[in-house]
Amino acid sequence: MTSAAGSGMRKKTACVTGGDGYIASALVKMLLEKGYAVKTTVRKSDEVEKIPHLKDLQALGPLEVFRADLEDEGSYDDAVAGCDYAFLVAAPMDLNAQDPEKEVIELAVNGTLNVMRSCVRAGTVKRVVLTSSALAVSGGPLLEGDGHVLDEESWSDVDWLRATKTGAWAYSVSKVLLEKAARAFAQDSGMSLVTVCPVVTVGAAPATKVTTSVPLLLSFLSGDDAIIQILEFMERGSGTIPMVHVDDLCRAEIFVAEEGAASGRYICCSLNTTSAELATFLAAKYPEYNVNTDRFAGLPEKPRVCISSAKLVGEGFEFGYKTLDKIYDDVVDYGRALGILPH
Repeated sequence: MTSAAGSGMRKKTACVTGGDGYIASALVKMLLEKGYAVKTTVRKSDEVEKIPHLKDLQALGPLEVFRADLEDEGSYDDAVAGCDYAFLVAAPMDLNAQDPEKEVIELAVNGTLNVMRSCVRAGTVKRVVLTSSALAVSGGPLLEGDGHVLDEESWSDVDWLRATKTGAWAYSVSKVLLEKAARAFAQDSGMSLVTVCPVVTVGAAPATKVTTSVPLLLSFLSGDDAIIQILEFMERGSGTIPMVHVDDLCRAEIFVAEEGAASGRYICCSLNTTSAELATFLAAKYPEYNVNTDRFAGLPEKPRVCISSAKLVGEGFEFGYKTLDKIYDDVVDYGRALGILPH
């Protein structure tokens, strides 16, 4: 297979929205390393000089940074113009929004369609890869018993989420509704759309500010009780703590972009675990952090629910980080660099 940077060939070009974010920064880096020319976006209000990782990434290859906002129709036109692929990663995630329906759900749906309309206008985009979330798969009434498997046919229950307003309910609802709106738009416009639903994502990335999954998975080591409680709540609600390394997620995103036969949704999860299993593992691997394993005594050792990536693996993708040991390999150093963990 000829690389995008093959001699005499035009570089393949990809747009990645939300380049200031954790997952998007890692995806930009991987695309550049694979020989792509990359265009990425940051919010118009952002001061680009305060996003140093984007300047650093420009040393790896051709990277252009554009300003665009999800609510501004047409603001993504320049970023996707001439691109072969568009990776839609930018998304509102304000867990403290005053008006979640407007600030999270409506913005996510309308913003996704805004970028997709820009892709249609570009006329060059062969495939759009939409980053959703496993929270669009697993949110609903508690599943009783063990041995449940959730796959691409599983959808979070929007009515239940809106009625109960538990956890990050608006974010979960936004992901379900934006997926369905994007699918309808793609069918109407003849666009090739593939959706990736990542689980809790961990691992080192170029971004120097990370507020979501990395602090969550490092909370046993940091001792941040409020964040540990979020993990416990997640496990009680879904029956599992599903994990994937950010490198595997980025490889999966590129895999489904380039694989002509790819279609529909793909869950990206390499491992299902529990709080008890995590605490035991981390206490042994990082004794200097004095992980409190007693707090999880009596909780299930093994997950009751499996969030499954059988479809992705069945189509030829292979995860590189399949054990807790590998998944945590670089994230502790990353956590120290970000100031989440003490040195």
